[in-house]
Amino acid sequence: MFRIRFGTSGWRGILCEEFVFDNVRIVTQAIADHLHALGNAAQGVVVGNDSRFMGERFARETAAVLAGAGIPAFLCNRDTPTPVIAFELLRRQAAGAINFTASHNPADYNGIKFSSSWGGPALPETTQDIEERANAMLGEICYRVMPLGAAFQNGMVKEIDPRPAYCEAIAELVDLEAIASARISIAVNPLYGTSRGYLDRMLRDAGVPLMVMNDHRDPYFGGFPPEPAKNYIGDFIDRVKADPSVRLGLATDGDADRYGIVDGDGTFIEPNYILALLYDYLLRTRGLKGAAARSVATSHFIDAVAQFHGQEVYETPVGFKYIGELIRDGKILIGGEESAGLSIAGHVPEKDGILACLLVAEMVAVEGKSLGELLADLYHRVGEFHSSRTNIRLSNNLESGLAEKLASPPVIIGGKRIDRMVDIDGSKFFLEDGSWMLFRKSGTEPVVRVYCEAGSAQQLKELTAAASAFIQS
Repeated sequence: MFRIRFGTSGWRGILCEEFVFDNVRIVTQAIADHLHALGNAAQGVVVGNDSRFMGERFARETAAVLAGAGIPAFLCNRDTPTPVIAFELLRRQAAGAINFTASHNPADYNGIKFSSSWGGPALPETTQDIEERANAMLGEICYRVMPLGAAFQNGMVKEIDPRPAYCEAIAELVDLEAIASARISIAVNPLYGTSRGYLDRMLRDAGVPLMVMNDHRDPYFGGFPPEPAKNYIGDFIDRVKADPSVRLGLATDGDADRYGIVDGDGTFIEPNYILALLYDYLLRTRGLKGAAARSVATSHFIDAVAQFHGQEVYETPVGFKYIGELIRDGKILIGGEESAGLSIAGHVPEKDGILACLLVAEMVAVEGKSLGELLADLYHRVGEFHSSRTNIRLSNNLESGLAEKLASPPVIIGGKRIDRMVDIDGSKFFLEDGSWMLFRKSGTEPVVRVYCEAGSAQQLKELTAAASAFIQS
């Protein structure tokens, strides 16, 4: 039986199967009822979408349902980055935001991401309430739609352009003048998504020499998932490598809340490294102070940077909403995840790939070094960290015994003793040599995600093999 289920970052489904207009209307009505119960519905809801199929149609239909429920809707005038929607939500002091995005999922998906009034992705207690309300309405006509013409005319729906205010705020967080003064050439790849006219335009307006590709809207995202990961941006890596004038490549995912960074020689720099590099830069070069936060699945590279500078690190479950809470509460300078989500103090408590890319550009410009050189320098100061993530598909037998296996692991894995375990989110084993492995079962498919980290590439290879053998034995 079909049920609405919110995952780590919203409800997602395949278009024309579970993700259809009636279900979207039901979820919207559930959100409206949730806001009415909270008593802040009159503050209105920001509504936007990414560049996927039918995004505008879903957004407009949602605005009509909100209007029918007596809730003002602020409808974005074009496909809009997730962090921009979060910024506009806070700027307007709205009750929430509904964003039609499936982030980096393949092109046949769409999704609803609901953000609460504090600007971050809705926390589990919020999404659980919305789920329960929505599932109780499935199969019923339980919503009232106000025709958009009437809603625009009576002011219940207003079209907005959130770009200028967001770009002005970003200019306060990033030294665009320093990037331009360095006269480095930068390649930009919005991956056919929502950062078009944001990341490229801010750099171009600042006078930065640019090479831009994939900057038109394509709901198929060039035939790949819209994720700026090494496996999906080969064309971009090749272009950066082929152009000797380009010093840096910056990419964002479909809704611009994640980033992908390419060094001038074509080397893809893993998000785990970018997070540590930027934290070190903010502390060492900008002279800022403050703790960092990372998810349990993210590299401890940032922990080493924090220790080097005498700072604290918070460890959270997977999901940027938990890091967002720490940003909201003013507890951290920077927070991020291995899946390329990042934000900083003074900004939205939401992932922002545009901000991350611009901070990397500033770092390279100010330091006058390549990312490879900066990484080597950081390794020299705090030590090396090598990490990986793999998916292991589970047979019925392996899946049935997984929970017991993780709850009662052997004393030794891969020839190394387990020193301690952490169960914040999944099962994380710390080994005697300082390496670690984390096992997290997928909530939607028979897959266990295995994260490993060690002090060298060879040690990582051995650790990953040992982790895989443990699961499959």
